[in-house]
Amino acid sequence: MEKNLSQCAGIVHVPFGHVVANEKWRGSQLAQGMQGKIKLVFEDGLTPDFYLSSKSCILYVTETDLVARNGYRKRIIRVRNSGNLQGILVVEKTQINEQYFPAIQKFTVLDLGMVLLPVANQMEASCLIVQLVQEHSKEPSKNPFLRKKRALLSEPYLLRTVQQIPGVGKVKASLLLQKFPSIQHLSNVSVQELQAVVGQMVAQQIYTFFTQSR
Repeated sequence: MEKNLSQCAGIVHVPFGHVVANEKWRGSQLAQGMQGKIKLVFEDGLTPDFYLSSKSCILYVTETDLVARNGYRKRIIRVRNSGNLQGILVVEKTQINEQYFPAIQKFTVLDLGMVLLPVANQMEASCLIVQLVQEHSKEPSKNPFLRKKRALLSEPYLLRTVQQIPGVGKVKASLLLQKFPSIQHLSNVSVQELQAVVGQMVAQQIYTFFTQSR
């Protein structure tokens, strides 16, 4: 228990260019997809699934976890409340669990203010994690995760999150974020304000998406 608490508080040493992974992912398709691109170190008893650094981690929610609700909310809240960790949620979004996705998206992004990145499968997730590790290898001034006065929701990930709203594609997501630069801002605007950016039908879909979670 003491080990878990210290790890969840961010006290995990992550060598440069490495990822510290939960032992349960050893031999998985997700781990195999990262082999040869970054170095993996496996440890047992981690609360997050992957540590990108001592203060940044990934919580991975599989298709089965989302359908069965296998305790992922407790893990998310634990990381969110640790204070020392920046948690990113990576979620498998498939045809089987698509109906459950809006609930976890609202819980993570709106209620907790965390980053959520949907993926189709573990191979896509492995590419994403490699990309995130490369971001952490940048100079501090060029690393969106380390910039002061910037939210953790850096543009590419925020754009991708907004695109998950029904009726919103990449173009409309970009237009919305130019006008309303955060999820919190976007969730509190009126239908009339949205309509001026994306039109009446999509504006109503966005408004309904957010108000259903209240």
